[in-house]
Amino acid sequence: MPRDRRGVGDTVRMQYVSRVPRLPLRALIDDLYYLEGAPPYARLVLPPMPGALLIVNLGQPFRLRSGSDPEPAEYADGCVVTVPTRALEFGYPPRTRSVGVHVKPWGLAPFLPVPAAELRDWPVTLEQVWGRAATTELRDRLATADSPHEMLVLLEHELVRRLSAAPGLGLVRQTSSVLATTRGAVPIGDLTAATGVSSTHLAHRFKQLIGVPPKRLARTYRFAATVFSIDPAGPVDWARTAYEAGYFDQAHFGHDFRAFTGYTPTRYVQIRRQFLREHPGHVLDSWPLPAA
Repeated sequence: MPRDRRGVGDTVRMQYVSRVPRLPLRALIDDLYYLEGAPPYARLVLPPMPGALLIVNLGQPFRLRSGSDPEPAEYADGCVVTVPTRALEFGYPPRTRSVGVHVKPWGLAPFLPVPAAELRDWPVTLEQVWGRAATTELRDRLATADSPHEMLVLLEHELVRRLSAAPGLGLVRQTSSVLATTRGAVPIGDLTAATGVSSTHLAHRFKQLIGVPPKRLARTYRFAATVFSIDPAGPVDWARTAYEAGYFDQAHFGHDFRAFTGYTPTRYVQIRRQFLREHPGHVLDSWPLPAA
């Protein structure tokens, strides 16, 4: 069943409807979602996450800037983002409307026309992946659907129709799932020993299907687990947080934290507190950050 969340800010409301897909998509996708309303901020930063993203845009174009790109690019039809290694900055119109997919790290591979490594930190338009005619037809069908639930069902059927074979997907899914379960704490050597393949072969498959090697994905899982363990509403023991994240000193932890988010740990908490204070209970309050 779809889950409908409505977050109320000071004067705006956003609707977020989520649907967990059936098999076979459930092995590739966390959920499909519908998002509509006025974003809490004109620009939001999305730190690197252990997952991929597909967005079908149904409203005004949004802008997206990856990492050190000097200027954002405009996306009218939507975008596809493989597992990122740098923060993404979304620039939203005053009101946004889209249908999207939160994809497991390996989940985009059966839908891509090129190896995932070619798209690393390079968000592409939906048209570049599926072609103009197919993208236009899909957007038209979604835009004329009677409800968010019907939109999500339509998108799910389209994804099932587009499923294709991805050699090595079973191996990559198996090893990535171990990284997810252990939050990236398992040594990569243990992964290769358990699967019986060489580290070179495993890294090659990961780059093909996910876009990053196993070590980088493990690092992203570790970082995500650390960030989600921080309670911005209360005091933060940074020495303890760094130690539990596997760092021997706070300086190294702070360096990695800034590399992922673009912010120092203390500035990150300040911005999270700003979000919670200005938009309590918002549907987007768990991960994106206002752009400073």
